[in-house]
Amino acid sequence: MTVNQSSSSPKRALGRKRAASLAGCTVTVLLTVTACGGGSGAGTTTKDGFAQAPQKDGALTVWVDATRMEAAKLYQQQHPDVKLDIVTYDGNANGSNYLQTKVQLFNRTKKGWPDVVFSSQNNEATWAVDAGFAAPLNKGLIPESTLGQFAKGANDVCTVNGTVYCLRNDLSQAVLWYNAPLLKKFGYSVPTTWEEYQKLGEKVAKEHPGYLVGDAGDSFTPEIYLWASKCGANDITGPKAVSVNTSSEACTKMAKLMDVLIKNKSMSVTGVFSTDFGKNKADKVLLMPGPAWYGGALFEGTFKTPAKQIAAAPIPQWQGETSPSTGNVGGGTWLLSQHSEHIKAATDFLKWVTTDNAYQGEKAPGFPAYAPAAENWLKGQDASGYYASDLSALKDASSQVWKGWGSGQFSQEAIWAATVKPGLTQGKSVVSMLPAWQDSIVKYAKSNGYKVSQ
Repeated sequence: MTVNQSSSSPKRALGRKRAASLAGCTVTVLLTVTACGGGSGAGTTTKDGFAQAPQKDGALTVWVDATRMEAAKLYQQQHPDVKLDIVTYDGNANGSNYLQTKVQLFNRTKKGWPDVVFSSQNNEATWAVDAGFAAPLNKGLIPESTLGQFAKGANDVCTVNGTVYCLRNDLSQAVLWYNAPLLKKFGYSVPTTWEEYQKLGEKVAKEHPGYLVGDAGDSFTPEIYLWASKCGANDITGPKAVSVNTSSEACTKMAKLMDVLIKNKSMSVTGVFSTDFGKNKADKVLLMPGPAWYGGALFEGTFKTPAKQIAAAPIPQWQGETSPSTGNVGGGTWLLSQHSEHIKAATDFLKWVTTDNAYQGEKAPGFPAYAPAAENWLKGQDASGYYASDLSALKDASSQVWKGWGSGQFSQEAIWAATVKPGLTQGKSVVSMLPAWQDSIVKYAKSNGYKVSQ
């Protein structure tokens, strides 16, 4: 963990704006919060829905990952009277649980909590509420007028029994990315249904072998394909409760589709960030279902795909589907500590970092969860000249993430990586591994204290 200090004045004035943050969460038991550290014992004041520690002047401690460092520095630049201690950490990437482990230590020692923290995970509320770390945000800190402008459902992962404990930084809704000039050259149309998508993959395999319509080699594959198909493998139904059913038609028909395309090699099992994919397949992508961040992070940043080639369309739906659905891969969240001795300043930062156009609308790498900032962000993407068409598909998909796939304390990505991905590389079909996938999910869930229904 690296500590960076940036300040212009030893005495800090409280910022003008308040900030809200979205942490990935699922439903957890609402507990009575007791302040610790500066907030334990005499001197606490119950306000905004929790017992607040005595408030003081001093530096605001903000934890961010490397990507969000730019946001913290920009806030400091725009608020020179505010003193920040900016700490970089892994952002809980890949479910490292670094934040949870440190909070457990801080709870024991009664000191050390950051005022505001960013996490790359959507499930922090599953432990941060019970641990007495995350402060409630909709009890007075963040006005409903602000909360109401986040994308529909964006803050559901942060909401516990009606109380919002974090704010979503960005959304990672899945869309269908495609190479527009290549699709036109081959004489194909963008598929609107999964049935059309499979048929196109079969045509590509015969007419243009080597070209791809997707990839199934990453640990987040189920969040793109199975989630979008409404596969009930990960339905968080209540506090520490999950329903797991990988044998439903929604699961099996998507698994069968994937098996057809994997077998004919129009769907890779390499993984889009692998060295092999970058060297041998990056310029062979015709279609690629994937999250909002694929546009900048994958095609422009990693693959170095030239401008005016990549476009986005709605992710396909099953024929006859009347309720469009898509999956989600990531999307960060922000939490405010109830132990903060700088609540007003922390709230100012939180609201700014999740809603202000200066960062979210103009500089954020991902699709903002805050709808007004997202509108500005989309205009910026269109004006950049990189994409072959507008990215309106991302806006539509932002409210279509299927609610039947939750954010539990256990990692679906880790489960898929351990259970299914090795079988794919060995030539096993996805369909054949659905029972093992279910068994693994059940075991992971139970080991994390979940009651499982199947």
